[in-house]
Amino acid sequence: MPKAEFRSETSSRDVSVVIPVFNEEENIDALCERLLKTMDRTQKEYEIIFVDDGSRDKTSAKLKEWFRKRPDVMRIIFFNGNYGQYVAILAGFEHVRGEVIVTLDADLQNLPEEIPLLLDKIDAGHDLAAGYRAKRQDNWFRTYASKLVNLVRAGLTGIETKDHGCMLRAYRRIIIDEVVKTRETSTFITALAQKFAGNPVDIPVTHEERRAGGSKYNLYRLIRITFDLMTGFSLAPLHIFTMAGMLISAISGVYFFVELFKKMVSDHHGYGLRFAFVFLLLSVIILGIGLLGEYLGRAYFAVCGHPRFVIREILEKKSRRRKS
Repeated sequence: MPKAEFRSETSSRDVSVVIPVFNEEENIDALCERLLKTMDRTQKEYEIIFVDDGSRDKTSAKLKEWFRKRPDVMRIIFFNGNYGQYVAILAGFEHVRGEVIVTLDADLQNLPEEIPLLLDKIDAGHDLAAGYRAKRQDNWFRTYASKLVNLVRAGLTGIETKDHGCMLRAYRRIIIDEVVKTRETSTFITALAQKFAGNPVDIPVTHEERRAGGSKYNLYRLIRITFDLMTGFSLAPLHIFTMAGMLISAISGVYFFVELFKKMVSDHHGYGLRFAFVFLLLSVIILGIGLLGEYLGRAYFAVCGHPRFVIREILEKKSRRRKS
């Protein structure tokens, strides 16, 4: 089993393009054709790193075919299982050789042809060029769920970016080095990179409808992303829960004395209202336990030091070493 080494090779490219892939057999050919044509036109020394996140269709076979066609610029990392999009991107980050790193999804909803726009912003002095989808072509659920997560992120973390869900981004190498150093088990890359950036810029990019395959994000994964975002970058949820607990305690005290007074002056019982209030308190307690569990879970995985991913195979052209 190949062992991933952190920055084992010196930088030998101008640009590294990192693309996580999972069950995208219908898009690989078009993606590679358009991406190679675009990058060749830039006149830059570049590499393309595909990270196959345990695909179960013909994606792996197609990637190997393209590697045989262009071994000079392609490198492919194969996971032994499915670890998720952000983990796949991190694996690519650990193997990049470029001074500028570009991330791109494999579904062709973002255009490979717009990568030069990001590179121009980096050349102009920015350390992060973040694309945002000016006119989203997703269904209403994906669109509004993403907007909600954006609002939560901005409110709880103070990290300002227009569209954290858009993977079409370019980073200077120093940003990626810091992201990799965190060694987190659940890393929200776009927010983390934005936190490290000193001169970021948002630029509008085209967003097209998915022409083949299906989205890999369901409701559960979107909820998980939201929790990772909240618990990974802010203590605000704990602060909010503490203040809510204090408020409810005060209301409970007032309610107790009101009920006590009613009992003293009349035969009033108010059992229904009491039960409703008890259920409210129980729901708040359960929510608080779940919230604390999220933080404790992150701490547990950080202490255990479990690997974030396991690499099954790496395809790359072996570079010749100079004789001393």
